[in-house]
Amino acid sequence: MGVFTFTDVYTSTIPPKKIALIVDSHNLIPKLMPQSIKSINIVQGNGGAGSIKQINFIEGSQLSSMKNRVDELNKETFTYKYTMINLMDKFESIACEVKFEPTPDGASKNKMTNTYYTKGNVELKEKDIKAGKERALGMYKVAEAYLLQNPNAYA
Repeated sequence: MGVFTFTDVYTSTIPPKKIALIVDSHNLIPKLMPQSIKSINIVQGNGGAGSIKQINFIEGSQLSSMKNRVDELNKETFTYKYTMINLMDKFESIACEVKFEPTPDGASKNKMTNTYYTKGNVELKEKDIKAGKERALGMYKVAEAYLLQNPNAYA
C-alpha cells in the first residue's frame, strides 16, 4: 500500500462561519450540483463525528455511489475531517481534512489536505490527483457562489 499526501490552500471572500456550511452539505450540495450528485444520505449517525454519508451520483458517472465517514466536525475551529471509503479499485481510502481560517479582512483562508491510501502497488498519476482537486475545489466554488448570491443563507 502506498500513502500520498497533498495540501492545497485557497482563499474565499466568505467568512469561515458561513463557508463551513459543510455541516449541511448533505442537504445543500445535491440541490446545487444536480448535474452530478443525485443525493447524499446519512446512513449512520446524526451527521457528526462517526456518521457515514452515502453520496449517490447520477446515472452514467464513474461511480454510482461512495461513502464518507465523518471523523471530526468542529464548529468552533471550522475543521472538518472525513474519510472516503468504499472507493474504486485503486484506493483503500482517502482521508480529507478541511480547515477554514479567518483572515484580517473578514474572509477566509481554506486549507485542504488529502491523504490517499492506495491498494497494492498502485501509483498515483498526476492527472488523477489534479482531477480530484478540481472536483473538490469545484464543489467549494459552487457553495461559495451560492453564499454570495444568498447572503442571508447560513448566517
